[in-house]
Amino acid sequence: MAARAYWQGQIRLALVSIPVEIYSATRSGASVSFRQIHEPTGKPIAYEKVVAGVGPVDAEDILKGYEIEKGSYVLLEQDEIEAVKLESKKTLELTQFVDANEIDVLYYEKPYFVVPADDLAEEAFIVLREALKRTKKVGLGQLALRGREYVVSLKPCGRGMVLETLRYADEVHKAQGYFRDIPDSKPDEDLLELAETLISKKSAKFDPQIFHDRYVDALKGLIERKRKAKGGKIIEQADEAPAKRGSNVVDLMAALKKSLEKPGATTGADAKKPAAAAKKPAAKAAAKKVPTEAAAKKAPARKRA
Repeated sequence: MAARAYWQGQIRLALVSIPVEIYSATRSGASVSFRQIHEPTGKPIAYEKVVAGVGPVDAEDILKGYEIEKGSYVLLEQDEIEAVKLESKKTLELTQFVDANEIDVLYYEKPYFVVPADDLAEEAFIVLREALKRTKKVGLGQLALRGREYVVSLKPCGRGMVLETLRYADEVHKAQGYFRDIPDSKPDEDLLELAETLISKKSAKFDPQIFHDRYVDALKGLIERKRKAKGGKIIEQADEAPAKRGSNVVDLMAALKKSLEKPGATTGADAKKPAAAAKKPAAKAAAKKVPTEAAAKKAPARKRA
């Protein structure tokens, strides 16, 4: 394997130890980064560390400080910080197993691939992987990485396993504070059936290859055109004007029906289901209107011929 292992050690389950290696499962190379440039000279901008009233300072005079109250800091030297960093014990002990759906998605942070370190570790590795599959459980433990201790989960993934670092409880906001103002009401059954039909029509297997970061693609295209234009300014107009909010009465029933008329992704026998399902709500009560700012405006009288 060409990639360099992020961590090497062993997974321990009771008296069984399995030598493993973990590798980062994600990368951030797709983003486009910029440097600030001094236009007259074309040279990059450098940043100096300065103190108000003093000016530029030397790196050896800089310490890290933790603000305990406004303007008052506890100063720490780098060797003091290094002394409290946790040494990696090269062992991940699985201390608990939980159902996968018990862990809220908000807690998952970063994934890593886990592979056996050598041929001798393969048998025990496969046994643990298959045991997790059969029981539908996720293993939990704590692991020191780069001086910090993480809660981690371990789950099967194809022929291997995936280790994911988890956030601690005090790092996750409580959802109730954001959702409490949303009404706890039941939607209209006709609207709900149409929405379910639309979801069914657009259902397909997950394929990450069909999604692209269009902003990054546009930036790369702009950079290439700018290079060919040798510095000429390039401004492109947006294809569509943004829709004005509150400009008309929203007919939710009609909007859902119109969405079903558009071509969508269907596969096999499921392609015939949406059309049949859409007929049932159509014969029911008139569409429910959602008023907006323009709801109070009367339509102009039609002129007679």
